[in-house]
Amino acid sequence: LQLFGTLVWILVAATRIPLPLLQGWVMFVAVTSWFLSIVFLCVFLFGYANRIAVNWNQTDFLFHGTTFVCYFGAFLLQAATTSLHHFPRKFNSTAQEKILSDHEYNISIAASV
Repeated sequence: LQLFGTLVWILVAATRIPLPLLQGWVMFVAVTSWFLSIVFLCVFLFGYANRIAVNWNQTDFLFHGTTFVCYFGAFLLQAATTSLHHFPRKFNSTAQEKILSDHEYNISIAASV
């Protein structure tokens, strides 16, 4: 989870952000999931799991279930942003600048996957 969260974080951060609200959620999910995964890893590596009276199986299930739902929502928002690739940035302008360049479009596809 740390590897994929870091990869999404890097790919989304590498693009120009045409829709900050949508891609802000993607970054929030990637960074928060990455951070909480590191916290869980440290809890188990340093032996705090034995000292804290929590049902760790249920906690792990809830964490991964919540992470799945948040990542699925982030995927939908990132894919929606990617699908706007062919629309012009400004509708009233004579210049036909796209929302995402071809390179950013490819990075956005990778971040969606």
